[in-house]
Amino acid sequence: MSRRAAAHALDSDTVTLRVAGPVDELAAELADRAGSAVHPYEVAALLESEGLTGEQIRERYGHPDLFSLAEDLYRRVPRAFPDPPAAPDAWAPDHVRCLLRGVLFALPGLAYLLVAPLLRGTGAVPGLVVAGLVSWAWGQALGHRTYARLTLGRREAGRTLLTGAPLGALLATASALAVAGPRTTVLWAAVAQSVYLASAGVLLVLGRERALLAALAPLAAGAAALPWWEPGPLLRIALVLGTVAAAAAVAAFTVTGALRAAAAADGPRTGYLPSLPYGLFGLSAGVLVLTAGAGHPLAVVALTVSMGPAEWLLYRFRGLSVAALRASTTVRGFVLRTVRTLALCLGGYLVPLVPAALLTGADPVGLVALAAVLWTALLLQAFGVAWPTAAICLPAAAAVAAGTAGPAWSSGEGIALGGSPWPYAWLVCTGAAALLAVAAVRLLGRPSAHV
Repeated sequence: MSRRAAAHALDSDTVTLRVAGPVDELAAELADRAGSAVHPYEVAALLESEGLTGEQIRERYGHPDLFSLAEDLYRRVPRAFPDPPAAPDAWAPDHVRCLLRGVLFALPGLAYLLVAPLLRGTGAVPGLVVAGLVSWAWGQALGHRTYARLTLGRREAGRTLLTGAPLGALLATASALAVAGPRTTVLWAAVAQSVYLASAGVLLVLGRERALLAALAPLAAGAAALPWWEPGPLLRIALVLGTVAAAAAVAAFTVTGALRAAAAADGPRTGYLPSLPYGLFGLSAGVLVLTAGAGHPLAVVALTVSMGPAEWLLYRFRGLSVAALRASTTVRGFVLRTVRTLALCLGGYLVPLVPAALLTGADPVGLVALAAVLWTALLLQAFGVAWPTAAICLPAAAAVAAGTAGPAWSSGEGIALGGSPWPYAWLVCTGAAALLAVAAVRLLGRPSAHV
């Protein structure tokens, strides 16, 4: 080898030794950002953003230009594609709101403790039962229509409630008078119950739970004092009517505020038919709960309070389903995750009701079966699956009502779900719950249901 060639080789080795260190250091420094690059040009853009000049690239890193250094770094840095950050859960439940709604569903029952001595022997109870069923069915249908109008604007929802809520109270009162007769006691009791249920529906739909709780506070205080204090007939009536008046006033104020909102742009017109299955489910649920509650009112109180946790679990199901959709790579895998999510949420709702049934003397199987029907039906309705839900629940309610009607009602002893006089009512609820669960897996196991 000539002296010139040897000198050139020595210079090359020197360059290699000089370049290896700085490039490795740069690769280690940029590894977290260059690892996700899919082409050397992305690394070149990264180097440009770091402010490297051509002189630095030649003198410090021993490369003739930016692209040569970028290609070298692309080869040195292992490819790494980190998962994107988890998106916020759009279905995260409001814990306080769900708990509060469960309490609000149960507190109105205290009114019957106050007025029970005044209604005894008046024949008003059958009328109140029928009026309650009408209010329940009407409220479910009106709530659905209001939520649909709320997507257009708060003013549109207010207009729907302005006509729908008073009409529902009027129909419920008329049904009570038709069943129990046009007597004074029946009239004031039916009006009070119907107006309260209509007002409470308005406040719950428009998110005024705390205002409704404030209206119920005097009633709750009066009922809680009954074991130690006899308020007398006038104060009993005043506590109930005062609560009704307060709820109606707050509801009227809330609707008035909604009507002052800006008018929305013209949207698609929806008829009344889409809300019909929600009303039919409300009627079915009312019949099922009343047949259970006639024999075990404390068990129904527990079931009513559980509607708050039930709503919380509905939100959790939706959130877990979205997470399952992101984690699934096949339709079959998503279906299996849907089954697991359904079992987790439904089980989490039903298990606490077992000790509640035992403590209140109710049949745990019957109460759990009824609760399974209600929660699974509400789940399907939350996804807009309304007609299949009504088609399953309405015949079940009719079967239970037909089986429990007759001597027990006429004697005033009530109906105990899973007990005398019809020990097979829980079988109907179990069958309906199984059908609803199959429908939930079949319909909610489709990825399109969660998009």
